[in-house]
Amino acid sequence: MFRTKMTQIICVACIALLVGCAAGNDPQPFPGGSGKYTHLVWQDEFDKEGLPDTSKWNYERGYLRNRELQYYTVGRTENVTQRNGNLVITARNDSAMIDGQVCPVTSASITSRNKGDWKYGRIEVRAKLPLCLGTWPAIWMMPTKGTYGGWPKSGEIDIMEHVGYEPNKIYFNLHTEKYNHTKGTGRGSSVDCSDAYKEFHVYAVEWFEDHIDWFFDNNKVFSVQNDQTGWESWPIDQPFYIILNFAFGGAWGGQKGVDLSALPQEYLIDYVRVFQ
Repeated sequence: MFRTKMTQIICVACIALLVGCAAGNDPQPFPGGSGKYTHLVWQDEFDKEGLPDTSKWNYERGYLRNRELQYYTVGRTENVTQRNGNLVITARNDSAMIDGQVCPVTSASITSRNKGDWKYGRIEVRAKLPLCLGTWPAIWMMPTKGTYGGWPKSGEIDIMEHVGYEPNKIYFNLHTEKYNHTKGTGRGSSVDCSDAYKEFHVYAVEWFEDHIDWFFDNNKVFSVQNDQTGWESWPIDQPFYIILNFAFGGAWGGQKGVDLSALPQEYLIDYVRVFQ
């Protein structure tokens, strides 16, 4: 009887240990935040090799916005690949022949549009940033359908932006029709970080019906409230998708010039996780 009981106890302990070890291999709830969003609904750990998973990501193509210098390529491993457990987006000064034209600077931008779209939740990304004069990596969200019209009417959520001429600053912003930088009414903030280009950090937002909170390494650093004045100030009531891009030069990234000789530069993303 004693031996049987001891055997049962040992078996139960072993099972508990195995379950605990197995759970340790899965994404765990984050230590910071409100505690409301804890159910993992979408993720990419970038644990494979080669191009990103096309069931989760689309590519942007070409010269798109903000007078940026890079041409966004599609499915070109020189500009985007998975390697050693990271998504690697590389800006290159390679004068590549792309889509029938010579593109002096190439890079990549991927989006989850129509493959990962959410209304409310916690969006969390762990990343290490590139750095030289001209770099402009970002983690941001745009509306899937643009219910209220083109930018900035339907909103933009900037989870993280960084420009190479300010290496020790991380920026967070929310753009709407009523509040945006083109009118001098932008709502944003920044934190000091001396090693964002040397170490990985966690960038996140928690998006609620009446406000959005921004987090840096699980510490809340910024918040914007719905001021209840209509869609012009709060169009953030519709599904949004994620964009991971590495711009070079342009209206903000190139304000202090660019250093083409410092390319290539790599932007590393360890994971993307969405909780609801």
